[in-house]
Amino acid sequence: MMTEPALLRLDEARRVLLDPYQIDEIALQRALGKVFEHKLDYADVYLQYTRSEGWSLEEGLVKSGSFDIEQGFGIRAVQGEKTAFAYSDDISELALLEAADTVRSIARAGKGSAKVPSDTRRSAARVLYGATDPLGALDSNAKVAMLQKVDRLARAKDPRVVQVMASLGGEHDVMLVLRSDGLLAADVRPLVRLSVNVIVEQNGRRESGSSGGGGRYSLGYFDDALITKYVDEAVNTALVNLESRPAPAGEMSVVLGPGWPGVLLHEAVGHGLEGDFNRKGSSAFAGRMGQRVAAKGVTVLDDGTLPDRRGSL
Repeated sequence: MMTEPALLRLDEARRVLLDPYQIDEIALQRALGKVFEHKLDYADVYLQYTRSEGWSLEEGLVKSGSFDIEQGFGIRAVQGEKTAFAYSDDISELALLEAADTVRSIARAGKGSAKVPSDTRRSAARVLYGATDPLGALDSNAKVAMLQKVDRLARAKDPRVVQVMASLGGEHDVMLVLRSDGLLAADVRPLVRLSVNVIVEQNGRRESGSSGGGGRYSLGYFDDALITKYVDEAVNTALVNLESRPAPAGEMSVVLGPGWPGVLLHEAVGHGLEGDFNRKGSSAFAGRMGQRVAAKGVTVLDDGTLPDRRGSL
């Protein structure tokens, strides 16, 4: 049984992705049914609407602002090792059927081996973040005022601050997916970010520091205390860098904490841990499921179920 937040997400996805184009779940089922006129293992149709906004400040002035809307759908079909994908920014039943024709071409001719269920079942996924529109929490004047406040706080913190750059961004993302096994799922995903960069100068030497944060919140998440925290971190980092000296050359121990260093770990070994490469046997880790592959005592967990994080899904 779907929870109330999950039902609200499904209603919002219908309102944004289906109703304006006079299509419904039956139209999505028809598109998947057309895909399965040939022999396939799996297919899905995915619709998405994303509205994003960005503001940036430099030299005390808000120098740029952007607003963007992207929308469209994709249909995917899988047959054995082969995957076909077709997409369009024209959300209509005609475009859906044309995309279905395209992707089914990867399949062997003949009657489909599976039938698309005539009814859909709703996903009851755990809700990890709110579904409000994050961009509507503040008007344009308030967004500009937030960036100007960052500038004032940073310059007031230390006279050696000579430049302040700040950016504020957010997006409102709505998606709906119907799988060939009849599962229907929807999500409404807010995402916001505030970034602070400062440059300090002393005796002709310049150094920089940065800070910031965000997550799946509304822009109202950035209250006075949090803005002050980001500014303090950026300025303090830059001032510490003013006293820095070159690191010695050679091998040394490196300590990675949780969070962004996970990106470095991903680029170093993460691709080899992905399922595709292991299934194909092309990874150094292939066939080592259940075995230790890192140094003793090293455990890495990528948890997408932590609430309100940028990577929460």
